[in-house]
Order: sequence, then structure tokens, then C-alpha cells
Amino acid sequence: MSAAAEVLGGGDGIDFGPLPETIDALLQEGVVAYRHDKPAADRVFRQALETAPDSLPVYYCLYKIHTYQGSLDEAKAIAERGTREAARQAGWPEAWCMWTPQNPIPDGAGRFALYTLKALAFIYLRRGESDGARAILEHLAILDPTGTVGWPVIADLADGL
Repeated sequence: MSAAAEVLGGGDGIDFGPLPETIDALLQEGVVAYRHDKPAADRVFRQALETAPDSLPVYYCLYKIHTYQGSLDEAKAIAERGTREAARQAGWPEAWCMWTPQNPIPDGAGRFALYTLKALAFIYLRRGESDGARAILEHLAILDPTGTVGWPVIADLADGL
């Protein structure tokens, strides 16, 4: 099984959290499709996004598959859009550089925003944009000093470049 298939699910479906049944069904369908028909998975995930643009797990699925496929421009655009939507839901400013530390690290949309910001730093690194990645990582160090969302792993990758 590929790393992407492991991330996107190995068999019995993925618990994406509380979602409308139709959106969960689309995400499960996309996960299954990803294993053998990546363009079909993209279409299904985009259908879910069009149907429920406030459903954060859809952004995760899309930026994840595009990152694994090396479609980094698309992954970046989706991760940025997902970060903005999560920030909106968390009641935060749209621009991540204006986010302030929360204690404790939030759950829900706030955690998703931080996690997706970490993913965006990784995408920037993969695109060869180390300055952009470092700016994000420096802000994540302020927002999440204990590394709850896993940004130190990406910082270690950046330091190794």
C-alpha cells in the first residue's frame, strides 16, 4: 500500500469526524478511488468541496492527494483556502501572520487551521520556497510552542535543507 493510501485510509473507512452523511460518503468514495483512479478521487473530493465548502476534512483530502502526486501548485492553493476557511470558523483573522497564541491549543477549526498551516509549510519546502516555509514555521513556534500539531518535524526538514 502506498504512503498516500495509508494516510487516506486502509480499509474500513476513515473517521472524518461529524459530517453530513452525504459528504462523509463522498470522502469515503474519494479515498477508495484514490487507490486506483487518482483523477476520479480528485473529482469526488471537488464535488464534496462544492457541496460543502465549510467542511474542513475535504480540504485535507484534496491538499493531501495533490501533495503526494507532486501537484504542488494545486496543493498550495487548496491548503491556503482550507487555512482561510478554518480561520474563519475559528473566528481568527484570515491572514495567518495575524493569529495569536491560544492556550490551550484549540480543538476543531483552530487545530485544523494550525495543522493545515504546518502542511502549507511542508508544501512550500517541496516547492523550494524555504523562506515562505520558515516564516510559517517561525509563527507556528509562537502559536504552538510545544509542537502539538507536529510542526517541529517540518522545521527539522527545513533545517536539513
